[in-house]
Amino acid sequence: MSTDPRLHPAYADISTFLHLPWVHEPEAIRAAAPDIAIVGAPFDVAVTHRPGARFGPRAIRAAGNLTQWSLNHLGLGVEPFKHLTAIDAGDAACIPGDIPRSHDAIRAKLAALFEAAPNCIPIVLGGDHSITYPAAGTVADHHGRRVGIVHFDAHADAADESWGVSLSHGTPMRRLIEAGHVAGRNFVQVGLRGYWPPPAVIEWMREHGLRTHFMAEIERRGFDAVLTDAIAEALDGPDLIYLSVDVDVLDPAFAPGTGTPEPGGLSARELLRAVREIVLKVELAGMDVVEVSPPYDSAGITAEVAHRVCLEAISALAVRRTERTE
Repeated sequence: MSTDPRLHPAYADISTFLHLPWVHEPEAIRAAAPDIAIVGAPFDVAVTHRPGARFGPRAIRAAGNLTQWSLNHLGLGVEPFKHLTAIDAGDAACIPGDIPRSHDAIRAKLAALFEAAPNCIPIVLGGDHSITYPAAGTVADHHGRRVGIVHFDAHADAADESWGVSLSHGTPMRRLIEAGHVAGRNFVQVGLRGYWPPPAVIEWMREHGLRTHFMAEIERRGFDAVLTDAIAEALDGPDLIYLSVDVDVLDPAFAPGTGTPEPGGLSARELLRAVREIVLKVELAGMDVVEVSPPYDSAGITAEVAHRVCLEAISALAVRRTERTE
């Protein structure tokens, strides 16, 4: 068999994201000068229902039939890696059973990445949604706290605690705001629905100025109108955006492999278009894709759509790069 990695199919060889080079040592990252770095956060100790998201980064990397050499976005007409340099920087050293130390490991991983490649855009593969607290916080601090968040989710994740745990996957947005990493008015949330959180949490969100678009609004006004508003809100204040995508924003028909599925969500097509349009129009500082739980993903479709969420962002970034150089 040829030793040329470009001739290997996606399922062959080491399973890095898109067969990107695995580059994790600081000097090697500095030499690579990546525009994008894939970072895994294999952690799910903070879940309140079905576990398994610790296996999400591996499943997302292994999903898809594409490699960096075969990627051509048909809708955008761009081959991303003709315009961008990317690496797979490996995983944060999360500690089984220990939330604070695992969150610190995510901070350390991203801090080391930024030290070696200050202009890099990290794409973090979760992991449960608690990982957004250390990940988005580190990205926001790196950029001088000029970052807002666009948050796709069935759940607000703005509780003060879940079952007495303040670092739960139901609390990261509140922790980010309270710690001063991101201002409440610079949060845009899309897709909330179901039966949680309680009124007190909704009131806290209103008091802190979060811009929230419930599924009821999407049903009433249409997704296009809501997406237009969400993009305008994302541009109202921050210089850059961190994109956080919980796959349970999707209807479980499109993402059954997640810890807290909630019927009545977005379609995969709607989510992919939303990510693409946001990244085309708003400067991206970083992003995460979380709550993929492979044990509940029997056909692998949740990992596939999470994988494509990353590809939509990468492809949109490539279009922005071509526009800057023309």
